Amino acid sequence: MLAHHASSGYDLARRLKRPIGFFWSAHQSHIYSELTRLEDEGLIAHQVIEQSNRPAKRLFRVTDAGLAALRHWMTTPVAPAPPHNELVLRAYAIWLADPPAAIELFRQQQAAHAARLAEYEQMLASLLQREEDAAWEVNRPAFGNYATLHAGIGYERAAVAWCDWMVEQFERHQLSQ
Repeated sequence: MLAHHASSGYDLARRLKRPIGFFWSAHQSHIYSELTRLEDEGLIAHQVIEQSNRPAKRLFRVTDAGLAALRHWMTTPVAPAPPHNELVLRAYAIWLADPPAAIELFRQQQAAHAARLAEYEQMLASLLQREEDAAWEVNRPAFGNYATLHAGIGYERAAVAWCDWMVEQFERHQLSQ
């Protein structure tokens, strides 16, 4: 995020809520400890900005060494994340649930995923309107937003379809009873 533009720890925490928070999260205490670690390693540096009626603000920026490390990190292999999806875990034992309650659960989840999908699609439309052709250029910062929105849209579409399928399975079961 600092490669996009210099920021304070507070600004980073706020930006981690949206849009980064859709796919990555960090506690505020972790942000500050990482800033300290990165600065100790010479990957970022800060300058103090005096503010009237407020304490001074530390504005962090990426150093040349930090950009080099980031460029290297961007293309190193990613270890597979351990799966952790509570809804899928519940689906594993859903045969124990009352069918109307199961239908309601998956309808609620479908609605939540549909709402997130609509939000992502709106964000993508806004990005494309604001950035025009820049979003398509892989060497521009806007491309990162464009790419992550595409990943989020694909995930939410799949989640909506799966929740719909689960509801259909239970409704079909109820009709056969």
